[in-house]
Amino acid sequence: IADLTANPNFPINAFLLPLHLPAEEEYVPPLRLRVLDTQGFGYRPELGQACVRGLGRFCCQPHGGGQPHGPGAPLASLGPGTREEEDEDEGDWWSKFYAAMGDTAKSHRGTHRDSLKVYSCELEAVPEFEGLQDFCQTFPLYQPGGPLGAGEDPVPVGEFKGLFRLYPLPEDPGVPPPPRHFQELPPSQPQQCLVRVYIVRAFDLSPRDRNGLCDPYVRVSLGAKTLGQRDQYVPNTVEPVFGRMFEVTGTIPLDKDLRVSLLDYDLLPPDQEIGSTTIDLENRLLSRFRAHCGLPRLYRTAGPGRWRDQLSPSRALEHFARTQGLPAPEFSADGTAVTFGCSTFLLKSGPPVHRHPGAPRERLALHVLRACHLVPEHLETRTLYNSTQPGLEQGKVQMWVDVFPASLGPPGPPVDITPRKPQRYELRCVVWNTQDVDLRDTNVAGQRMSDIYVTGWLDGLEEQRQRTDVHYRSLQGDGSFNWRFVFPFEYLAAERLCVLPRKEHFWSLDETVQKLPPKLILQVWDNDMFTADDFLGVLELELSRLPQPARHPEDCALTPRASRWPWRGARGPPHLSLFRQKRVKGWWPCTVQEGGKRRLSGKLELSLELLKAKEAEERPAGKGREEPNMYPALQPPLRPEGSFLWLQAPLRSLRYGLWRRHRCRIVLGLALLLLLALILTFIYAAPVTSTYLGGSIVPKKQWLLTKKEKQTKKNTTAPLGWDLAGVRKHPGSSRVQRPRLPTLPQQGGCCRDSPSGCAQRCWDAPGTT
Repeated sequence: IADLTANPNFPINAFLLPLHLPAEEEYVPPLRLRVLDTQGFGYRPELGQACVRGLGRFCCQPHGGGQPHGPGAPLASLGPGTREEEDEDEGDWWSKFYAAMGDTAKSHRGTHRDSLKVYSCELEAVPEFEGLQDFCQTFPLYQPGGPLGAGEDPVPVGEFKGLFRLYPLPEDPGVPPPPRHFQELPPSQPQQCLVRVYIVRAFDLSPRDRNGLCDPYVRVSLGAKTLGQRDQYVPNTVEPVFGRMFEVTGTIPLDKDLRVSLLDYDLLPPDQEIGSTTIDLENRLLSRFRAHCGLPRLYRTAGPGRWRDQLSPSRALEHFARTQGLPAPEFSADGTAVTFGCSTFLLKSGPPVHRHPGAPRERLALHVLRACHLVPEHLETRTLYNSTQPGLEQGKVQMWVDVFPASLGPPGPPVDITPRKPQRYELRCVVWNTQDVDLRDTNVAGQRMSDIYVTGWLDGLEEQRQRTDVHYRSLQGDGSFNWRFVFPFEYLAAERLCVLPRKEHFWSLDETVQKLPPKLILQVWDNDMFTADDFLGVLELELSRLPQPARHPEDCALTPRASRWPWRGARGPPHLSLFRQKRVKGWWPCTVQEGGKRRLSGKLELSLELLKAKEAEERPAGKGREEPNMYPALQPPLRPEGSFLWLQAPLRSLRYGLWRRHRCRIVLGLALLLLLALILTFIYAAPVTSTYLGGSIVPKKQWLLTKKEKQTKKNTTAPLGWDLAGVRKHPGSSRVQRPRLPTLPQQGGCCRDSPSGCAQRCWDAPGTT
């Protein structure tokens, strides 16, 4: 090497050394490496040395040893399928990330097709990729010298990169030697490369502040170039989400070590280093596993999953075959078939199941590349270490690196991993009525009552708590409010979480971001003047999974049930999303905990409406019944007057205090009294109607005199006298007998000869009395 700083590669980098080695591996001596510095006058000082033991791992067969094989079996490519509606919106890169992490709540429904491989370790630690040292391995060089002291470790002074292959030679000198290894080698000249570093997130970071958190930011170093700014830190967290991409150019192998560091931001520099990790870009560029750019599962020409490599899949397949000494692939004219190695691949007919699929030739070439077990589109998890605490983990960072040699042309567009930004929403909740609320107080008349009011807030935003006015002296648990709550908040639709930035203390410089599900909390209280208010019930509604409300209060219960009236229609699904339906109105149950069980303690009639920030500006509405009182306009509720004293309003007091509580008993009592009156009337009228009993009519001449009276009349000769009322009496007796009426004339007229002298009968026809 003439100039180590210009080109650290050897101009002649393949050597063949015949050796006589024992057949047993345990007797094979180690291989010693010495790096010498050639100076003037034949002076060659030793700069470093290394000892390679266990040469058995380098043994291989003479023919094809160490060379990669093509795909072993034909790949069953994707056939025709039905296009999902979710493909209309492909989502972003984060949807694919959360789908790979198994977090289906934050992922997109259609991203299972274009998956992402997440490794829980470094890419070099994945067993199937052989540490990315299949082309050349790294051997540390140590300072030559005497023995080290107790507890001292040798300090490396450099690295040697190379690879060894041991294979037997024929014993007969006349037999031609087998083909040599390392025939197809990449150029040894340094390559100018574009490096894109994607830092997704970090977790389990070692805290650096007194509050047990830190303010991390990223710094990327390649050679003499350093990227990363102090002001782009994530405050107050040990699990930061960066979502940043750094683009830097370098010359490999001169700038082969990429260093990624996480530092803690402090108000006054210097900042403390949390941890760092180092990536060897040369190994990734030279590995036959094609680790410089992962292969996606689907080939797309547009959208978030657009192809980002320098070479198209068909050209990448040809380049891979050429560098690995394999025959070039042979495509059919229409690109639906390809022969590579010993296998033939066919592309099934039918439309693809994803958008922007590209040419069939490229789709088929991509599947052949993936069949060669190359590095897929991935996300590696690297461990951070600190030089002040060697060997002790300081956290982990999830990232990936793309390396694009300038000799292969310009790369595709970078992947957008910008963190999702929340969208501003406004929730408007109108409290209309309450019903069947628990009664906790007792008035002077002994009646149960409550002074009802409702409070509400969004979970995590207790400082935005709002309350209605008070409905005084509710005797049946009914309350009327017509009151509007207005709650602005920020929402991540892709993750279905609310973003809540807030300062922990008034002296805090930065806000701490918290993510919670969007949940509306409503509580019903009994207002007390001198004591603490009584809790009557609570209602918690998750806006993205809202329980279906009841249309009528009698259908409102803890468990949804069908309406008793068939004409009211069937209920919809048990849950709905307010972010899709935008508005809903109905009755929801309030509950209290008693004995470890929930009990129904009241019912709330609400209308919920969700608007985006722009829609809220176009349709303003005030809190409560304040101006602008629109959408909808709320009128003061029609409530009974506040006083129910007996002296001021006796009828109203009877109505609310007696009638509503005992109306069944009152109605039953009135019915019994009416029946009793009818019976008494019947009994009173019984002597008058007794002459018609038995099915015969008593003759008119015997209507006033009984048989016994007739006998008395015959036997007595005492004169009868008339009293003033016209009643005949027997002398010396208290018995009274009514006089016999005179015979009426046959023609109509008046009878004026009654014994009383004042009675008068009128008739209109013969025989009428």
